[in-house]
Amino acid sequence: MTALSLKDRHIPRSKKLVENSIRTLLWVASATSILVTLAIVFSVLFEALRFFKVIPPMDFFFGLHWSPQMALRADQSGSSGSFGMIPLFAGTLLITVIAMVVAIPIGLFSAIFMSEYATKRTRNIAKPMLEILAGIPTVVYGYFAIILIAPALRHFGAHIGVDIASESALSAGLVMGIMIIPFISSLTDDIITAVPNNLREASYALGATQSETIKKVILPTAMPGIMGAVLLAVSRAIGETMIVVMAAGMSANLTLNPLESVTTVTVQIVALLVGDQEFDSPKTLAAFALGLTLFCVTLTLNIIALSIVNKYREKYD
Repeated sequence: MTALSLKDRHIPRSKKLVENSIRTLLWVASATSILVTLAIVFSVLFEALRFFKVIPPMDFFFGLHWSPQMALRADQSGSSGSFGMIPLFAGTLLITVIAMVVAIPIGLFSAIFMSEYATKRTRNIAKPMLEILAGIPTVVYGYFAIILIAPALRHFGAHIGVDIASESALSAGLVMGIMIIPFISSLTDDIITAVPNNLREASYALGATQSETIKKVILPTAMPGIMGAVLLAVSRAIGETMIVVMAAGMSANLTLNPLESVTTVTVQIVALLVGDQEFDSPKTLAAFALGLTLFCVTLTLNIIALSIVNKYREKYD
């Protein structure tokens, strides 16, 4: 009895030790992720503040010309430079909108088909084939844009009498939209599939057709997850670099014409941090200011999406 009692007391103590170890491990992992995030934010913030000591924030946030050509060393000659970010964000917005116009309808409709209309065999074949697009390197999409899409757009423009640049926002946006389709389609398909079947059955019992059930019941219920998928796709489009470099060029043109060459924030960040660098130069520090601004924009998009998600959760939970 004494040995049994000691054994019984030993088992809970071992379980408690394991639980404490797991809890500590999880706490360290959570703290590490938070600290890494703070380190990234503050490292970008401090360098951006150094940039704003040299370049007035008003010139940066509201400037209409981007030409960061400045001398890096005392023995070099260079212009004073222009650091207006408006052309960069206009190009980023233009390409992102084009990509979303392509990706959202195709991704959403394909997800609805696979989850609600397709047979199990068709779904098992179509979904993996669609997800192959997510595994293709972005440089391959860039080659696809410059070899096929851009020439096709130029020939089509010449046929109808419209001048389309060899590097245009339209070609970059179209190819980027194709690349983003799996992000929306796969996530939306999983979200719609997770909608409880009793909602479908209740809708059918009230006399609704399948299309009415999808429109009135399934999509509103799945809207928080769909918004998350769209937000992920927007973030992916904003952060894309290779396709823009190869298909849209690096010209900082302030235009909303998709037929012209534009550039994006991420492309210019890469361009500023490549080559002969001097971290006391506004030209190099401008990359951190762009990165900080892009972080704030992405954070704002997350807050807006979260508010929309909470609205629908209050309605359907």
